[in-house]
Amino acid sequence: MKKCSNTHQIVCVGNISSIETMGMHDGPGVRVVIFMQGCALRCLYCHNPETWNMQETKQQYTPQELVQKILRYQPYFQHNGGVTFSGGEPLMQAEFIYECVKRLKKHNVHVALDTAGVGTLHEPLLALCDLIILDVKASEETLYKTITGQKSMQPFLQFVSKVQELNKPLWIRQVIVPKVNNSKHNIEHLAQFVNTLHNVQKVELLGYHTLGVDKYKQQNMAYPLQGTPSLEEKEKQELQLYLQALLKNKKSAY
Repeated sequence: MKKCSNTHQIVCVGNISSIETMGMHDGPGVRVVIFMQGCALRCLYCHNPETWNMQETKQQYTPQELVQKILRYQPYFQHNGGVTFSGGEPLMQAEFIYECVKRLKKHNVHVALDTAGVGTLHEPLLALCDLIILDVKASEETLYKTITGQKSMQPFLQFVSKVQELNKPLWIRQVIVPKVNNSKHNIEHLAQFVNTLHNVQKVELLGYHTLGVDKYKQQNMAYPLQGTPSLEEKEKQELQLYLQALLKNKKSAY
């Protein structure tokens, strides 16, 4: 992949896993969702392992090409929707996304960044985004390392600090997995973390599911949570209500 540059000699190209044109769960309203290729995390419950390796990209676009494609759907999302850059991990290709967002803003498109906060800390990109959907893998460092396979939580915390400095609206999400983080202790830690943040618009728990198991087989990879059942909807709602009770002046969705 050629890197993005301000010079005209180098063409900026982004690696993209897939594009969803009528997304309803990745930000407000109807959205075009761009699933970027590449991720440094190796989360236990990841259901898209095919997005990890940047070299296994399915599609490549220049910023001009991708924005042109996105704008075809503007009649569907222009009133209360927009575009969400997700992944994989979008911060792995922050410069490419920045070039796209600059162009989208000329057309008054609402832009959300759905991220785990680990990648390039690109302040100009963050400054242009209207919403940050933050995937909080864990708010306690030992559990964070266990879930993500990372050696440190510092890149995530630095990202959160920058988003707070820029006063960007936040949606907080956390995947809840049986026997991993479905405890009241974890929910209490999450609430403590969220209560330190400002401009949080929504806090949402997502139930772990097993839809990604076959993808691991296709990739000839062992599935880390083999035998772990999906989270029951009733348990998720109970934990969401418990979280809501612990939050201070924050919105919770369930």
